[in-house]
Amino acid sequence: MALKNLNKITSDAVRIQDNTFRDGHQSIYATRMKTEDMIPIAEEMDSCGFWAIEVWGGATFDTMHRFLGEDPWMRPKILKKYIPQTPFSMLLRGQNLVGYRHYADDVVRAFVDKACEIGIDIFRCFDALNDFRNIETCAERIKDNGRHFQGAVCYSLTQGRLGGDVYNLNYYIRKAKELEQMGADTVCIKDMAGMLSPYDAHDLFVALKKEIKVPLHLHTHYTSGMGSMTYLKAIEAGVDIVDTCLAPFALRTSMPAIEPLVAALGGTKRATGMDLHKLLVLGDHLERIAPKYNNHLANHKLSIIDSGVLAHQIPGGMISNLTGQLKEMKALNRLEEIYEEVARTRKDLGCPPLVTPVSQIVGAQAVLNVLFGRYAKLTNQLKDLVLGLYGRTPIPINPELVEKILVNYKRGSEPVTGRPADYLPPEIAAATKRIGNLARTDEDILAYILYPATMQEFLQKKYGADAISGAMAESQPPKKVAA
Repeated sequence: MALKNLNKITSDAVRIQDNTFRDGHQSIYATRMKTEDMIPIAEEMDSCGFWAIEVWGGATFDTMHRFLGEDPWMRPKILKKYIPQTPFSMLLRGQNLVGYRHYADDVVRAFVDKACEIGIDIFRCFDALNDFRNIETCAERIKDNGRHFQGAVCYSLTQGRLGGDVYNLNYYIRKAKELEQMGADTVCIKDMAGMLSPYDAHDLFVALKKEIKVPLHLHTHYTSGMGSMTYLKAIEAGVDIVDTCLAPFALRTSMPAIEPLVAALGGTKRATGMDLHKLLVLGDHLERIAPKYNNHLANHKLSIIDSGVLAHQIPGGMISNLTGQLKEMKALNRLEEIYEEVARTRKDLGCPPLVTPVSQIVGAQAVLNVLFGRYAKLTNQLKDLVLGLYGRTPIPINPELVEKILVNYKRGSEPVTGRPADYLPPEIAAATKRIGNLARTDEDILAYILYPATMQEFLQKKYGADAISGAMAESQPPKKVAA
């Protein structure tokens, strides 16, 4: 499929993006799938007729170098040899890229350029606060490289169903229009917690179809058990593209499975045209390799869905973080109190979507609030959020709370209103000097900026004992010159 035709969807067939090679194993196997286990079915995946295959982004960059001993930059290069026709997609956290903080514009531009160079065709860009100033630099660079910019809106709720004073139809229409005006080739509703219910999905995409001219994409997770039903109602409403995984890597906190969707749509005007039997053969390979990764599979409960998310609306990954913190503090018995406090803390902080990194900030503060009193103890990340360094929250934070949180804060006591990246100086030159000859390529330097400690260790293993960083070189005693 030619890249230039990605946003020219002319038939009624639902297009499918396959996420098996990225979000599928990230969701259920802690992102531990090795490239060598993708290669045996890569050529067959290329002939299935997927709209795109997601192969990179999210947590892959981190886990590949830290746990798998693989150079993260190599996976798209390797897979492109086996999948030359189907476009490659990646998930990009805007100014966060694939790391855990905002990076300066020079880093963002260089990263996008390099991602294009190694074979990424489609960039799904999102911001945790839906503050699209945080994806401006990414979007500009993607378009400059002639690649496909997919703008994503993080889906969240004000109440049990779509509506209320924040996350209502007008909110999503307005955000989708912002992305379209930025030049998005497609607009994605990114339901990271699986909380979009079927009838809300129908109403949402009926409304979006009336207002948005570019193709619409829906991404959801099976966490709540509603995912497949949600897809069917969205398809009825006219959604153009949906994300799925091959069945062995689907369901649980992953995406809905492709096989039942293909079967359910067969014979209808929205049929995918994909070969179900071919998909089943691909799934057989994943079943054979699954034992290698099963130690990462959450098996502490019989249920493959988290029915609790229907009530408390807290994503599964966030619950894992909360329980981990409470175990360390020997306070796991207070988990129900934490659930209630998360809702209060989130409302205090401007009702942000509960997605990385904001979900961790809200969750950590909720724990502190329950254990030590509301806002008696504060994290610096919370202060930065309130200061505006993550972006603009969906609704303003109470001024009295802002004053309380920022009093005597070393980074400022008056919230900033500009684009967060405007406060960041360029980073590449200083990082290049710091890493010294340990970095042999531009990819090495960018990876080091994203993950300084773990990437330094990885590069030392990659290049051998003679590799030494600039920082390490300064601490080495001078060699004696032979007489």
